[in-house]
Amino acid sequence: MGDRTGIKVFAPASVANLGVGYDILGLCLNDIGDEIIVRKGKKPGLHIKTIYKNKSLSKDIKKNTAGYAAYRLLESLNLTEEPIEIDLFKNMSIGTGLGSSAASAVAGVFGVNSFLGSPYTKAEILRFATEGEQVADGSFHADNVAPSLLGGIILIRDNESLDWTKLPTPRGLLACVIYPKVQVLTSESRAILSENVSLDSVIAQTGNLATFVAGLFKSDFDLIKKSMTDHIIEPQRAHLIPHFAEMKKQALACDALGFSISGAGPSMFALCNNTIIAENIAEKAQQLYSDQGIECECFISEINPQGAIKY
Repeated sequence: MGDRTGIKVFAPASVANLGVGYDILGLCLNDIGDEIIVRKGKKPGLHIKTIYKNKSLSKDIKKNTAGYAAYRLLESLNLTEEPIEIDLFKNMSIGTGLGSSAASAVAGVFGVNSFLGSPYTKAEILRFATEGEQVADGSFHADNVAPSLLGGIILIRDNESLDWTKLPTPRGLLACVIYPKVQVLTSESRAILSENVSLDSVIAQTGNLATFVAGLFKSDFDLIKKSMTDHIIEPQRAHLIPHFAEMKKQALACDALGFSISGAGPSMFALCNNTIIAENIAEKAQQLYSDQGIECECFISEINPQGAIKY
């Protein structure tokens, strides 16, 4: 078990859905994410001592994604009275569309698991992390949690059983992420979606999803580019993001492989096969949103193969 000084872990941001895989596809990003320090506590039970950078988050274990994910792990080990305290470094804003709540959940459960000497594998703590993230949006889905924890590009066959597969990442694949600083909450973004979808849309979407996966396995960027059209979710959500259509048009004109909404938005992503294309798209985004008086952050990331790590 970890010593009094504790351990520190990092859980990265992620891009979910990837356009054609609503609630079943996600990829892991580099550099940005949440951190947690876990140490031996001074009183029985799990406690969140300090939350840095976001004072609005609850320290209540049952209402905090990091705390609840870790609590569920401790519950499974009959260690809920073990004296453990955590500090959460909330480096990501809420409602970005980059898996903020998922990163916290992953950091919490991965950190406590590591502190206890890793009684579970990463794959075995996925359920606890997913239950933690459910605190934030009320829905049990692992398209952000799984890539944040496990790294790479993850396909989830079934969320209920958490039956997942790590897909190959073609060499040179990059994500250019664009985050206009307007808030879109996941719970609200999910609420607007229709439960009724036309058969034609389902056929087109499943064809694109299958072709996208084939493109990854074959490292075929042409196949990936052909498949990156979302016929179901993006048309319903695009209006929530200022100037989405114009930004997508510019990204595709720069030769992006595809462009869509990251998770519930407002972040967007362009898949690219070289840094020049990604940098051109980031430059276009900065100019577009600057002209509209909207603050915007852009960053370019390779696909992170590791997921959560212990420092």
